[in-house]
Amino acid sequence: MAERVRVGVLISGRGTNMIALSEYKRREERAYDLALVASNMPEARGLVAAKRLGIPIWAQSHKGMDREHFDRLLDAELRRHGVELVALAGYMRLLSPEFIRAWQDRILNIHPSLLPAYKGLDTHQRAIDAGEVEAGCSVHLVTEELDEGPVLAQAKVRVRPRDTAESLAERVLKEEHKLYPEALDLYAARLRSGELE
Repeated sequence: MAERVRVGVLISGRGTNMIALSEYKRREERAYDLALVASNMPEARGLVAAKRLGIPIWAQSHKGMDREHFDRLLDAELRRHGVELVALAGYMRLLSPEFIRAWQDRILNIHPSLLPAYKGLDTHQRAIDAGEVEAGCSVHLVTEELDEGPVLAQAKVRVRPRDTAESLAERVLKEEHKLYPEALDLYAARLRSGELE
């Protein structure tokens, strides 16, 4: 079995998608391992979960620091841990163009809508307000434009007549926890095979 791709996960909050990525099991061996969980919020609850899972953590508040400087610190830490692929999992901070270029085609994100619809924030409320019958989540590559990168995988959820943003978010999150590990695993396998070079 080829060596697993080393993944760095960026979080800002609870880290539920990071936990799903960590706990993902396949019949055959998966193609990735989590090498580092990094956060711009030292108080993020997900860091406690990462520690419990035995994953190295790094946390640095971005407050009072310009984006480029913060991202250079983050980049150095990812490289120090031998990270080959970056997975955004509830990372609530825009990455600098410099960082995105340095990791081109090596950053994945999970977004709570069926892209290209509802980029940015408040996706569930916007889908309900628009009268959508389906919502869902998308795994995509990160580019310099917000939520614009190529979509790698999607999962759909039916919008129910009495849904609130909260109830819809809860069902979409369950799908995120299934979709993201599978999409990351497939992408890591392609990277390891040399297909993405």
